[in-house]
Amino acid sequence: MEPSACEGIYDLKAFERRLTEVVASYGPSTMRWRFVLATISICTAIGAFYWLRDPRTSVVPLVESLLLHPIFTFATMTLIILFIMGIHKLVFAPKIITTRMRTVLKDFNMSCDDTGKLILKPRRNNNLEFSGH
Repeated sequence: MEPSACEGIYDLKAFERRLTEVVASYGPSTMRWRFVLATISICTAIGAFYWLRDPRTSVVPLVESLLLHPIFTFATMTLIILFIMGIHKLVFAPKIITTRMRTVLKDFNMSCDDTGKLILKPRRNNNLEFSGH
C-alpha cells in the first residue's frame, strides 16, 4: 500500500471513532430528556382526563377551571415551554446527527449506522466505454 492510502485508512478510522464517540455521548442525556418528556406527557394526559371529566369545566370560566386543576395546568405549561426550548431536538439528537452524516457521507459513497460506524459502499463504475468510430 502507498503511504497516502495508509494515511487515508487511519483518517477514516479516526473519523469513525470520533463519530461513534459523539453519537454515544448523546445517549445518557437523550435518555434523561426522553424520561422527562414521557413523565410530563403522562401528567398532562392524566390531568386532561380529570379536567375534561370535571362537570365544573363547562360552567366556570377557563382561567378558573385551569386553577381548579393545577396538575394539568402546570404539566401543560411545562410541556409547551419544553417544546419551545427544543426538547424534541434533544430527544432525537443522535438520530439527527446520523441522518446529517449520511447526507454528507453520500458524496463519498459511504454511509453510517445509528451508532456512527462507517459503512463503505461498493464503488460505482463511472467509466464510459467509447466505441472505436
